[in-house]
Amino acid sequence: MTSRYSSSDPSGAVNSRAPRRRTVVKAAAATAVLAAPLAAALPARAAEAPAFLHGVASGDPLPDGILLWTRVTPTSAAIPGSGAGPDTEVGWTVAKDKAFTTIVAKGSLTATAASDHTVKADIRGLEPATDYWFRFSAGGTDSPVARTRTTPAADASVAGLRFGVVSCSNWEAGYFSAYRHLAARGDLDAWLHLGDYIYEYKSGEYGTRGTVVRPHSPAGEILTLADYRTRHGRYKTDPDLQALHHKAPVVAIWDDHEFADNAWSGGAVNHTEGAEGTWTARQAAAKQAYFEWMPVRPAIEGTTYRRLRFGKLADLSLLDLRSFRSQQASTASGSVDDPDRTITGRAQLDWLKSGLKASDTTWRLVGNSVMISPFAVGSLSADLLKPLAKLLGLPQEGIALNTDQWDGYTDDRRELLAHLRSNAIRNTVFLTGDIHMAWANDVPVDAGTYPLSPSAATEFVVTSMTSDNLDDIVKVPEGVVSAIASPVIRAANRHVHWVDTDRHGYGVLDVTATRAQMDYYVISDRANPNATSSWSRSYRTLTGSQTVERTYDPV
Repeated sequence: MTSRYSSSDPSGAVNSRAPRRRTVVKAAAATAVLAAPLAAALPARAAEAPAFLHGVASGDPLPDGILLWTRVTPTSAAIPGSGAGPDTEVGWTVAKDKAFTTIVAKGSLTATAASDHTVKADIRGLEPATDYWFRFSAGGTDSPVARTRTTPAADASVAGLRFGVVSCSNWEAGYFSAYRHLAARGDLDAWLHLGDYIYEYKSGEYGTRGTVVRPHSPAGEILTLADYRTRHGRYKTDPDLQALHHKAPVVAIWDDHEFADNAWSGGAVNHTEGAEGTWTARQAAAKQAYFEWMPVRPAIEGTTYRRLRFGKLADLSLLDLRSFRSQQASTASGSVDDPDRTITGRAQLDWLKSGLKASDTTWRLVGNSVMISPFAVGSLSADLLKPLAKLLGLPQEGIALNTDQWDGYTDDRRELLAHLRSNAIRNTVFLTGDIHMAWANDVPVDAGTYPLSPSAATEFVVTSMTSDNLDDIVKVPEGVVSAIASPVIRAANRHVHWVDTDRHGYGVLDVTATRAQMDYYVISDRANPNATSSWSRSYRTLTGSQTVERTYDPV
Protein backbone atom coordinates (compact mmCIF):
# COMPACT_ATOMS: atom_id res chain seq x y z
CA MET A 1 0.00 0.00 0.00
CA THR A 2 1.41 3.36 -0.98
CA SER A 3 0.59 6.88 0.07
CA ARG A 4 1.20 10.20 -1.59
CA TYR A 5 -0.09 13.70 -2.11
CA SER A 6 -2.56 13.65 -4.98
CA SER A 7 -3.22 16.43 -7.48
CA SER A 8 -5.15 14.43 -10.07
CA ASP A 9 -8.83 13.62 -10.43
CA PRO A 10 -9.18 9.95 -9.43
CA SER A 11 -12.73 9.73 -10.79
CA GLY A 12 -11.44 9.67 -14.36
CA ALA A 13 -13.41 12.78 -15.28
CA VAL A 14 -11.89 14.88 -18.04
CA ASN A 15 -10.94 18.34 -16.89
CA SER A 16 -10.13 21.20 -19.26
CA ARG A 17 -9.90 24.09 -18.14
CA ALA A 18 -16.48 49.25 -1.99
CA PRO A 19 -13.15 47.77 -1.03
CA ARG A 20 -12.30 48.12 2.65
CA ARG A 21 -8.90 48.73 4.25
CA ARG A 22 -7.63 45.95 6.49
CA THR A 23 -4.82 45.55 8.97
CA VAL A 24 -1.99 43.20 8.04
CA VAL A 25 -1.20 40.88 10.94
CA LYS A 26 2.31 39.52 11.00
CA ALA A 27 2.90 35.79 11.39
CA ALA A 28 4.98 36.54 14.46
CA ALA A 29 2.00 38.14 16.14
CA ALA A 30 -0.17 35.12 15.38
CA THR A 31 2.53 32.89 16.84
CA ALA A 32 2.55 34.87 20.06
CA VAL A 33 -1.23 34.71 20.38
CA LEU A 34 -1.46 30.96 19.85
CA ALA A 35 1.73 29.56 21.33
CA ALA A 36 0.59 29.56 24.97
CA PRO A 37 -2.80 27.83 24.55
CA LEU A 38 -1.45 25.25 22.14
CA ALA A 39 1.51 24.51 24.36
CA ALA A 40 -0.87 24.06 27.28
CA ALA A 41 -2.84 21.55 25.24
CA LEU A 42 0.18 19.32 24.73
CA PRO A 43 0.43 16.19 26.91
CA ALA A 44 1.79 17.06 30.33
CA ARG A 45 4.02 13.98 30.36
CA ALA A 46 6.18 15.36 27.55
CA ALA A 47 5.76 18.98 26.51
CA GLU A 48 7.82 18.44 23.36
CA ALA A 49 6.26 15.12 22.31
CA PRO A 50 4.32 15.23 19.02
CA ALA A 51 0.61 15.90 19.43
CA PHE A 52 -2.46 15.69 17.22
CA LEU A 53 -4.25 18.85 18.34
CA HIS A 54 -6.32 19.30 15.19
CA GLY A 55 -7.89 15.89 14.96
CA VAL A 56 -7.93 13.68 11.89
CA ALA A 57 -10.15 13.65 8.83
CA SER A 58 -10.96 11.77 5.65
CA GLY A 59 -12.44 12.88 2.37
CA ASP A 60 -13.17 12.33 -1.31
CA PRO A 61 -14.09 8.63 -0.94
CA LEU A 62 -13.68 6.22 -3.86
CA PRO A 63 -14.78 2.59 -4.31
CA ASP A 64 -11.25 1.43 -3.55
CA GLY A 65 -9.78 4.30 -1.60
CA ILE A 66 -9.97 7.31 0.68
CA LEU A 67 -7.89 10.40 1.39
CA LEU A 68 -6.72 10.61 5.02
CA TRP A 69 -5.57 13.86 6.67
CA THR A 70 -4.01 15.07 9.89
CA ARG A 71 -1.79 17.80 11.27
CA VAL A 72 0.93 16.94 13.75
CA THR A 73 2.36 19.48 16.21
CA PRO A 74 5.90 18.18 16.68
CA THR A 75 6.92 20.77 19.30
CA SER A 76 5.12 23.48 21.24
CA ALA A 77 6.58 26.14 18.93
CA ALA A 78 5.37 24.46 15.75
CA ILE A 79 1.90 26.03 15.72
CA PRO A 80 -0.02 26.53 12.47
CA GLY A 81 1.45 29.23 10.28
CA SER A 82 4.66 29.50 12.30
CA GLY A 83 6.96 27.84 9.78
CA ALA A 84 8.68 26.27 12.79
CA GLY A 85 9.22 22.67 13.80
CA PRO A 86 11.32 19.71 12.72
CA ASP A 87 10.52 17.17 10.05
CA THR A 88 8.45 14.46 11.72
CA GLU A 89 7.64 10.94 10.58
CA VAL A 90 3.90 10.27 10.78
CA GLY A 91 2.58 6.73 10.48
CA TRP A 92 -0.94 5.85 9.40
CA THR A 93 -2.96 2.67 9.88
CA VAL A 94 -6.26 1.55 8.37
CA ALA A 95 -8.31 -1.29 9.85
CA LYS A 96 -11.67 -2.98 9.36
CA ASP A 97 -12.54 -2.62 13.04
CA LYS A 98 -12.30 0.12 15.64
CA ALA A 99 -10.02 -2.01 17.83
CA PHE A 100 -7.52 -2.36 14.95
CA THR A 101 -7.39 -6.14 15.16
CA THR A 102 -7.77 -6.45 11.38
CA ILE A 103 -5.29 -4.04 9.81
CA VAL A 104 -5.62 -3.73 6.05
CA ALA A 105 -3.08 -1.00 5.24
CA LYS A 106 -0.34 1.02 6.87
CA GLY A 107 2.46 3.35 5.89
CA SER A 108 4.20 6.58 6.81
CA LEU A 109 4.71 10.13 5.61
CA THR A 110 6.97 13.00 6.62
CA ALA A 111 5.35 16.14 8.00
CA THR A 112 7.41 19.27 7.33
CA ALA A 113 7.11 22.98 7.89
CA ALA A 114 6.79 23.37 4.11
CA SER A 115 3.27 21.87 4.33
CA ASP A 116 2.55 23.37 7.78
CA HIS A 117 3.08 19.88 9.24
CA THR A 118 -0.09 18.61 7.56
CA VAL A 119 -0.05 15.24 5.82
CA LYS A 120 -2.38 13.44 3.42
CA ALA A 121 -2.32 9.70 2.77
CA ASP A 122 -4.13 8.73 -0.43
CA ILE A 123 -5.06 5.12 0.27
CA ARG A 124 -5.92 2.54 -2.41
CA GLY A 125 -6.75 -1.18 -2.44
CA LEU A 126 -9.79 -0.96 -0.15
CA GLU A 127 -13.17 -2.65 -0.62
CA PRO A 128 -16.18 -0.70 -1.90
CA ALA A 129 -19.09 0.39 0.33
CA THR A 130 -17.16 -0.57 3.47
CA ASP A 131 -16.57 1.11 6.83
CA TYR A 132 -12.94 1.50 7.89
CA TRP A 133 -11.20 2.99 10.91
CA PHE A 134 -7.90 4.85 10.79
CA ARG A 135 -5.40 6.66 12.99
CA PHE A 136 -2.04 8.37 12.75
CA SER A 137 0.97 8.11 15.06
CA ALA A 138 4.16 10.07 15.68
CA GLY A 139 6.87 9.76 18.30
CA GLY A 140 4.92 7.26 20.36
CA THR A 141 1.72 9.36 20.31
CA ASP A 142 -1.45 8.11 18.62
CA SER A 143 -4.08 10.35 17.08
CA PRO A 144 -7.79 9.91 17.75
CA VAL A 145 -9.38 6.98 15.92
CA ALA A 146 -11.82 7.90 13.17
CA ARG A 147 -14.34 6.14 10.95
CA THR A 148 -14.49 6.54 7.20
CA ARG A 149 -16.34 4.82 4.37
CA THR A 150 -15.63 3.96 0.75
CA THR A 151 -18.18 4.50 -2.01
CA PRO A 152 -20.05 1.67 -3.75
CA ALA A 153 -18.51 0.08 -6.83
CA ALA A 154 -19.27 2.00 -10.02
CA ASP A 155 -21.62 -0.71 -11.31
CA ALA A 156 -23.23 -1.53 -7.94
CA SER A 157 -26.96 -1.31 -7.36
CA VAL A 158 -27.39 0.93 -4.32
CA ALA A 159 -30.58 1.05 -2.25
CA GLY A 160 -29.89 4.42 -0.66
CA LEU A 161 -27.38 7.14 0.22
CA ARG A 162 -27.42 9.64 3.05
CA PHE A 163 -25.36 12.84 3.29
CA GLY A 164 -25.10 15.64 5.82
CA VAL A 165 -25.13 19.03 4.08
CA VAL A 166 -23.69 22.24 5.58
CA SER A 167 -22.50 25.70 4.60
CA CYS A 168 -21.32 29.04 6.01
CA SER A 169 -19.58 28.15 9.29
CA ASN A 170 -18.38 31.46 10.76
CA TRP A 171 -16.29 30.85 13.90
CA GLU A 172 -16.94 34.20 15.56
CA ALA A 173 -20.71 34.03 15.00
CA GLY A 174 -21.27 30.97 17.15
CA TYR A 175 -20.60 27.34 17.96
CA PHE A 176 -20.65 24.53 15.45
CA SER A 177 -23.47 22.54 17.02
CA ALA A 178 -24.65 21.42 13.58
CA TYR A 179 -21.47 19.36 13.22
CA ARG A 180 -22.09 17.73 16.61
CA HIS A 181 -25.66 16.75 15.73
CA LEU A 182 -24.63 15.34 12.37
CA ALA A 183 -21.84 13.36 14.04
CA ALA A 184 -24.31 11.91 16.53
CA ARG A 185 -26.48 10.42 13.77
CA GLY A 186 -24.06 7.64 12.84
CA ASP A 187 -25.84 7.00 9.53
CA LEU A 188 -23.99 9.21 7.04
CA ASP A 189 -22.21 7.85 3.99
CA ALA A 190 -20.42 11.22 3.78
CA TRP A 191 -21.06 14.91 4.46
CA LEU A 192 -20.92 17.80 2.04
CA HIS A 193 -19.51 21.21 2.87
CA LEU A 194 -20.71 23.60 0.18
CA GLY A 195 -18.38 26.48 0.96
CA ASP A 196 -17.34 29.10 3.52
CA TYR A 197 -15.71 26.47 5.73
CA ILE A 198 -13.63 29.35 7.14
CA TYR A 199 -14.12 33.14 7.09
CA GLU A 200 -11.42 35.69 6.35
CA TYR A 201 -12.60 38.73 8.33
CA LYS A 202 -10.75 40.45 11.14
CA SER A 203 -12.02 39.84 14.64
CA GLY A 204 -15.21 41.70 15.45
CA GLU A 205 -16.16 42.48 11.88
CA TYR A 206 -18.65 39.68 11.30
CA GLY A 207 -19.99 38.08 14.46
CA THR A 208 -23.45 37.40 15.90
CA ARG A 209 -25.68 40.45 15.52
CA GLY A 210 -22.49 42.48 15.87
CA THR A 211 -21.20 40.51 18.88
CA VAL A 212 -18.22 38.16 18.85
CA VAL A 213 -19.22 34.84 20.41
CA ARG A 214 -15.65 33.51 20.35
CA PRO A 215 -12.60 35.27 18.88
CA HIS A 216 -10.68 33.70 16.06
CA SER A 217 -6.98 33.87 15.22
CA PRO A 218 -5.23 35.73 13.85
CA ALA A 219 -7.08 38.80 15.06
CA GLY A 220 -6.65 40.66 11.79
CA GLU A 221 -8.02 39.88 8.37
CA ILE A 222 -6.12 36.96 6.86
CA LEU A 223 -3.91 37.95 3.94
CA THR A 224 -0.74 35.84 3.92
CA LEU A 225 -0.05 32.13 3.77
CA ALA A 226 0.76 32.17 7.50
CA ASP A 227 -2.55 33.93 8.18
CA TYR A 228 -4.64 31.43 6.22
CA ARG A 229 -2.82 28.51 7.85
CA THR A 230 -3.43 29.99 11.30
CA ARG A 231 -7.14 30.50 10.61
CA HIS A 232 -7.55 26.94 9.29
CA GLY A 233 -5.73 25.70 12.37
CA ARG A 234 -8.08 27.59 14.66
CA TYR A 235 -11.13 26.05 12.98
CA LYS A 236 -9.72 22.54 13.24
CA THR A 237 -9.52 22.86 17.04
CA ASP A 238 -13.32 23.00 17.28
CA PRO A 239 -14.49 19.83 19.08
CA ASP A 240 -17.75 19.55 17.12
CA LEU A 241 -15.95 19.90 13.80
CA GLN A 242 -13.43 17.28 14.89
CA ALA A 243 -16.26 14.97 15.97
CA LEU A 244 -17.88 15.03 12.53
CA HIS A 245 -14.55 14.58 10.75
CA HIS A 246 -14.04 11.53 12.98
CA LYS A 247 -17.37 9.98 11.97
CA ALA A 248 -17.59 10.27 8.17
CA PRO A 249 -15.64 11.44 5.11
CA VAL A 250 -16.18 14.99 3.91
CA VAL A 251 -16.67 16.14 0.33
CA ALA A 252 -15.93 19.86 0.22
CA ILE A 253 -15.86 22.76 -2.21
CA TRP A 254 -14.88 26.34 -1.51
CA ASP A 255 -16.83 29.55 -1.90
CA ASP A 256 -15.65 33.12 -1.43
CA HIS A 257 -14.73 33.35 2.27
CA GLU A 258 -12.01 30.73 1.96
CA PHE A 259 -10.41 33.62 0.02
CA ALA A 260 -12.22 36.94 0.61
CA ASP A 261 -15.78 38.20 0.41
CA ASN A 262 -17.27 38.09 -3.12
CA ALA A 263 -14.09 36.71 -4.65
CA TRP A 264 -13.74 36.44 -8.42
CA SER A 265 -10.83 35.39 -10.64
CA GLY A 266 -9.14 38.78 -10.48
CA GLY A 267 -9.97 40.11 -7.03
CA ALA A 268 -12.63 40.41 -4.33
CA VAL A 269 -14.87 43.02 -2.74
CA ASN A 270 -12.95 42.45 0.50
CA HIS A 271 -9.52 42.99 -1.01
CA THR A 272 -7.69 46.27 -1.54
CA GLU A 273 -4.99 45.80 -4.16
CA GLY A 274 -1.65 47.15 -2.98
CA ALA A 275 -2.65 47.95 0.59
CA GLU A 276 -3.37 44.25 1.15
CA GLY A 277 -0.78 42.92 -1.28
CA THR A 278 -1.64 41.50 -4.69
CA TRP A 279 -4.72 39.41 -5.30
CA THR A 280 -2.59 36.86 -7.13
CA ALA A 281 -0.45 36.28 -4.05
CA ARG A 282 -3.42 36.26 -1.67
CA GLN A 283 -5.41 33.82 -3.80
CA ALA A 284 -2.39 31.52 -4.12
CA ALA A 285 -1.86 31.59 -0.34
CA ALA A 286 -5.52 30.80 0.32
CA LYS A 287 -5.51 27.88 -2.10
CA GLN A 288 -2.28 26.45 -0.74
CA ALA A 289 -3.53 26.58 2.85
CA TYR A 290 -6.88 25.07 1.82
CA PHE A 291 -5.31 22.05 0.14
CA GLU A 292 -2.89 21.61 3.05
CA TRP A 293 -5.66 21.67 5.66
CA MET A 294 -8.57 19.97 3.86
CA PRO A 295 -8.93 16.29 2.84
CA VAL A 296 -9.70 17.34 -0.74
CA ARG A 297 -8.20 16.17 -4.02
CA PRO A 298 -7.94 19.00 -6.53
CA ALA A 299 -9.33 18.00 -9.93
CA ILE A 300 -6.68 20.06 -11.65
CA GLU A 301 -4.04 22.07 -9.87
CA GLY A 302 -5.64 24.81 -7.83
CA THR A 303 -9.34 24.01 -8.29
CA THR A 304 -12.04 22.04 -6.49
CA TYR A 305 -14.17 20.91 -9.41
CA ARG A 306 -14.26 17.16 -9.69
CA ARG A 307 -16.73 14.27 -9.79
CA LEU A 308 -17.44 11.36 -7.46
CA ARG A 309 -19.67 8.36 -8.17
CA PHE A 310 -21.85 6.38 -5.78
CA GLY A 311 -22.66 3.21 -7.70
CA LYS A 312 -25.54 3.32 -10.15
CA LEU A 313 -27.60 5.50 -7.85
CA ALA A 314 -25.87 8.90 -8.08
CA ASP A 315 -22.88 10.85 -9.19
CA LEU A 316 -21.83 14.13 -7.63
CA SER A 317 -20.32 16.93 -9.71
CA LEU A 318 -18.54 19.48 -7.51
CA LEU A 319 -18.08 23.01 -8.80
CA ASP A 320 -15.48 25.74 -8.30
CA LEU A 321 -17.39 28.99 -8.84
CA ARG A 322 -14.64 31.38 -7.72
CA SER A 323 -11.45 30.56 -9.62
CA PHE A 324 -12.71 31.31 -13.14
CA ARG A 325 -15.62 33.72 -12.75
CA SER A 326 -15.81 37.22 -14.18
CA GLN A 327 -16.16 40.15 -11.83
CA GLN A 328 -19.66 40.60 -10.44
CA ALA A 329 -21.88 43.08 -12.25
CA SER A 330 -22.42 46.18 -10.10
CA THR A 331 -26.07 46.67 -11.07
CA ALA A 332 -28.92 44.66 -12.58
CA SER A 333 -28.19 46.05 -16.01
CA GLY A 334 -27.91 44.15 -19.24
CA SER A 335 -24.34 43.26 -18.33
CA VAL A 336 -25.60 40.23 -16.38
CA ASP A 337 -26.61 38.77 -19.77
CA ASP A 338 -23.24 39.42 -21.43
CA PRO A 339 -22.13 36.10 -23.01
CA ASP A 340 -18.51 37.04 -22.40
CA ARG A 341 -19.07 36.98 -18.65
CA THR A 342 -18.90 33.62 -16.87
CA ILE A 343 -19.32 32.09 -13.42
CA THR A 344 -17.80 28.70 -14.32
CA GLY A 345 -15.24 29.39 -17.01
CA ARG A 346 -15.56 27.71 -20.41
CA ALA A 347 -13.63 24.56 -19.55
CA GLN A 348 -15.56 23.84 -16.34
CA LEU A 349 -18.95 24.47 -17.97
CA ASP A 350 -18.07 22.08 -20.81
CA TRP A 351 -16.90 19.51 -18.26
CA LEU A 352 -20.16 19.85 -16.31
CA LYS A 353 -22.36 19.58 -19.41
CA SER A 354 -20.53 16.56 -20.79
CA GLY A 355 -20.56 14.82 -17.42
CA LEU A 356 -24.29 15.35 -16.94
CA LYS A 357 -25.02 14.10 -20.44
CA ALA A 358 -22.80 11.03 -20.15
CA SER A 359 -24.05 10.07 -16.69
CA ASP A 360 -25.77 6.69 -16.44
CA THR A 361 -26.75 7.01 -12.78
CA THR A 362 -30.32 7.53 -11.55
CA TRP A 363 -29.47 10.91 -10.00
CA ARG A 364 -27.10 13.68 -11.00
CA LEU A 365 -26.19 15.72 -7.92
CA VAL A 366 -24.34 19.02 -8.30
CA GLY A 367 -22.43 20.59 -5.41
CA ASN A 368 -23.03 24.26 -6.07
CA SER A 369 -21.73 27.05 -3.83
CA VAL A 370 -24.16 29.83 -4.89
CA MET A 371 -27.85 29.64 -5.80
CA ILE A 372 -28.68 28.79 -9.40
CA SER A 373 -32.44 29.40 -9.15
CA PRO A 374 -33.52 32.90 -10.20
CA PHE A 375 -34.27 35.24 -7.30
CA ALA A 376 -36.12 38.51 -7.91
CA VAL A 377 -36.17 40.90 -4.94
CA GLY A 378 -37.51 44.08 -6.53
CA SER A 379 -41.03 43.60 -5.15
CA LEU A 380 -39.95 43.45 -1.50
CA SER A 381 -40.93 46.33 0.78
CA ALA A 382 -38.21 48.87 1.57
CA ASP A 383 -37.85 47.83 5.23
CA LEU A 384 -37.12 44.25 4.19
CA LEU A 385 -35.19 45.04 1.04
CA LYS A 386 -32.48 47.03 2.82
CA PRO A 387 -31.30 44.24 5.17
CA LEU A 388 -31.76 41.64 2.43
CA ALA A 389 -29.62 43.74 0.12
CA LYS A 390 -26.98 44.07 2.84
CA LEU A 391 -26.88 40.31 3.40
CA LEU A 392 -26.60 39.58 -0.31
CA GLY A 393 -24.18 42.37 -1.16
CA LEU A 394 -26.72 44.23 -3.30
CA PRO A 395 -27.14 47.97 -3.75
CA GLN A 396 -29.49 48.92 -0.93
CA GLU A 397 -31.71 50.95 -3.25
CA GLY A 398 -32.85 47.57 -4.51
CA ILE A 399 -32.36 45.70 -7.75
CA ALA A 400 -33.82 42.55 -9.21
CA LEU A 401 -30.78 40.28 -9.00
CA ASN A 402 -28.04 39.08 -6.68
CA THR A 403 -25.16 39.33 -9.11
CA ASP A 404 -22.82 37.20 -7.01
CA GLN A 405 -24.88 34.08 -7.73
CA TRP A 406 -25.97 32.62 -11.06
CA ASP A 407 -28.39 35.55 -11.50
CA GLY A 408 -25.36 37.66 -12.37
CA TYR A 409 -24.17 35.21 -15.05
CA THR A 410 -27.36 34.41 -16.92
CA ASP A 411 -25.72 33.26 -20.15
CA ASP A 412 -23.97 30.38 -18.36
CA ARG A 413 -27.22 29.43 -16.65
CA ARG A 414 -29.25 29.54 -19.86
CA GLU A 415 -26.69 27.38 -21.64
CA LEU A 416 -26.64 24.81 -18.84
CA LEU A 417 -30.42 24.59 -18.45
CA ALA A 418 -30.95 24.43 -22.22
CA HIS A 419 -28.44 21.57 -22.29
CA LEU A 420 -30.46 19.68 -19.66
CA ARG A 421 -33.69 20.19 -21.60
CA SER A 422 -32.40 19.51 -25.12
CA ASN A 423 -30.70 16.29 -24.03
CA ALA A 424 -33.60 15.14 -21.84
CA ILE A 425 -31.27 14.92 -18.83
CA ARG A 426 -33.45 14.09 -15.84
CA ASN A 427 -33.00 14.03 -12.09
CA THR A 428 -30.44 16.84 -11.78
CA VAL A 429 -30.41 18.20 -8.22
CA PHE A 430 -28.37 21.25 -7.24
CA LEU A 431 -27.16 21.26 -3.61
CA THR A 432 -26.39 24.81 -2.59
CA GLY A 433 -25.19 27.01 0.28
CA ASP A 434 -23.97 30.62 0.64
CA ILE A 435 -27.21 32.59 0.96
CA HIS A 436 -27.78 32.03 4.73
CA MET A 437 -31.37 30.88 4.15
CA ALA A 438 -33.04 27.53 3.49
CA TRP A 439 -34.79 27.11 0.14
CA ALA A 440 -36.56 24.40 -1.86
CA ASN A 441 -36.75 25.39 -5.53
CA ASP A 442 -37.63 24.26 -8.98
CA VAL A 443 -35.06 25.53 -11.50
CA PRO A 444 -37.14 26.91 -14.40
CA VAL A 445 -35.85 27.38 -17.91
CA ASP A 446 -37.63 30.76 -17.95
CA ALA A 447 -38.57 32.11 -14.52
CA GLY A 448 -40.62 34.89 -16.06
CA THR A 449 -43.18 32.48 -17.51
CA TYR A 450 -43.00 29.76 -14.86
CA PRO A 451 -44.93 27.45 -14.38
CA LEU A 452 -45.77 27.54 -18.09
CA SER A 453 -42.03 27.28 -18.72
CA PRO A 454 -40.74 23.83 -17.71
CA SER A 455 -38.43 23.13 -14.79
CA ALA A 456 -35.07 21.70 -15.89
CA ALA A 457 -33.83 20.66 -12.42
CA THR A 458 -34.43 21.10 -8.71
CA GLU A 459 -32.43 22.81 -5.97
CA PHE A 460 -32.10 22.32 -2.22
CA VAL A 461 -30.37 25.22 -0.44
CA VAL A 462 -29.16 24.84 3.15
CA THR A 463 -29.03 27.79 5.51
CA SER A 464 -25.92 29.01 7.32
CA MET A 465 -24.56 27.12 10.28
CA THR A 466 -23.73 30.34 12.15
CA SER A 467 -23.41 33.30 9.76
CA ASP A 468 -25.95 36.12 10.12
CA ASN A 469 -29.24 35.77 8.28
CA LEU A 470 -32.10 38.23 7.89
CA ASP A 471 -33.48 38.32 11.43
CA ASP A 472 -29.93 38.80 12.74
CA ILE A 473 -29.35 41.79 10.49
CA VAL A 474 -32.69 43.39 11.36
CA LYS A 475 -32.13 42.37 15.02
CA VAL A 476 -35.63 41.04 15.64
CA PRO A 477 -36.76 37.74 17.17
CA GLU A 478 -36.29 34.63 15.07
CA GLY A 479 -39.14 33.97 12.68
CA VAL A 480 -40.50 37.51 12.47
CA VAL A 481 -38.78 38.42 9.21
CA SER A 482 -39.43 35.04 7.61
CA ALA A 483 -43.16 35.29 8.34
CA ILE A 484 -43.26 38.54 6.35
CA ALA A 485 -40.58 38.01 3.72
CA SER A 486 -41.19 34.38 2.76
CA PRO A 487 -44.63 34.84 1.19
CA VAL A 488 -43.46 37.97 -0.62
CA ILE A 489 -40.38 36.20 -1.99
CA ARG A 490 -42.52 33.25 -3.13
CA ALA A 491 -45.06 35.54 -4.78
CA ALA A 492 -42.28 37.14 -6.84
CA ASN A 493 -40.57 33.79 -7.53
CA ARG A 494 -43.20 31.15 -8.32
CA HIS A 495 -40.60 28.39 -8.66
CA VAL A 496 -39.70 28.79 -4.96
CA HIS A 497 -41.66 26.28 -2.88
CA TRP A 498 -40.28 27.36 0.48
CA VAL A 499 -37.78 29.78 1.99
CA ASP A 500 -36.80 30.29 5.63
CA THR A 501 -34.86 33.53 5.93
CA ASP A 502 -34.17 33.41 9.68
CA ARG A 503 -32.83 30.20 11.13
CA HIS A 504 -29.48 28.44 11.32
CA GLY A 505 -28.92 24.74 10.82
CA TYR A 506 -28.08 22.01 8.33
CA GLY A 507 -29.59 19.47 5.97
CA VAL A 508 -29.70 15.70 5.57
CA LEU A 509 -30.05 14.51 1.98
CA ASP A 510 -31.45 11.01 1.50
CA VAL A 511 -31.38 9.49 -1.99
CA THR A 512 -33.18 6.37 -3.23
CA ALA A 513 -34.11 5.19 -6.71
CA THR A 514 -37.54 6.85 -6.43
CA ARG A 515 -36.74 10.21 -4.82
CA ALA A 516 -34.15 12.62 -3.44
CA GLN A 517 -35.27 14.17 -0.15
CA MET A 518 -33.78 17.01 1.88
CA ASP A 519 -34.62 17.17 5.58
CA TYR A 520 -33.97 20.64 7.00
CA TYR A 521 -32.86 20.89 10.63
CA VAL A 522 -32.51 24.03 12.78
CA ILE A 523 -30.26 24.81 15.74
CA SER A 524 -31.83 26.31 18.88
CA ASP A 525 -29.13 28.93 19.55
CA ARG A 526 -25.88 29.33 17.65
CA ALA A 527 -24.37 31.23 20.60
CA ASN A 528 -24.93 28.25 22.92
CA PRO A 529 -22.31 25.48 22.69
CA ASN A 530 -24.98 23.01 23.89
CA ALA A 531 -27.61 24.04 21.35
CA THR A 532 -30.27 21.49 20.50
CA SER A 533 -31.36 20.45 17.02
CA SER A 534 -34.88 19.96 15.69
CA TRP A 535 -36.41 18.96 12.37
CA SER A 536 -37.98 21.87 10.52
CA ARG A 537 -39.28 20.72 7.11
CA SER A 538 -38.69 18.21 4.34
CA TYR A 539 -38.91 18.51 0.56
CA ARG A 540 -38.31 15.91 -2.10
CA THR A 541 -38.14 15.52 -5.85
CA LEU A 542 -39.54 12.34 -7.35
CA THR A 543 -37.60 10.65 -10.12
CA GLY A 544 -38.47 12.07 -13.53
CA SER A 545 -40.44 15.02 -12.14
CA GLN A 546 -37.86 17.86 -12.14
CA THR A 547 -40.03 19.55 -9.51
CA VAL A 548 -40.02 19.85 -5.73
CA GLU A 549 -42.82 18.82 -3.40
CA ARG A 550 -43.26 18.96 0.34
CA THR A 551 -43.21 15.76 2.39
CA TYR A 552 -44.19 15.63 6.03
CA ASP A 553 -41.76 13.18 7.60
CA PRO A 554 -37.98 13.22 7.81
CA VAL A 555 -36.14 10.07 6.76
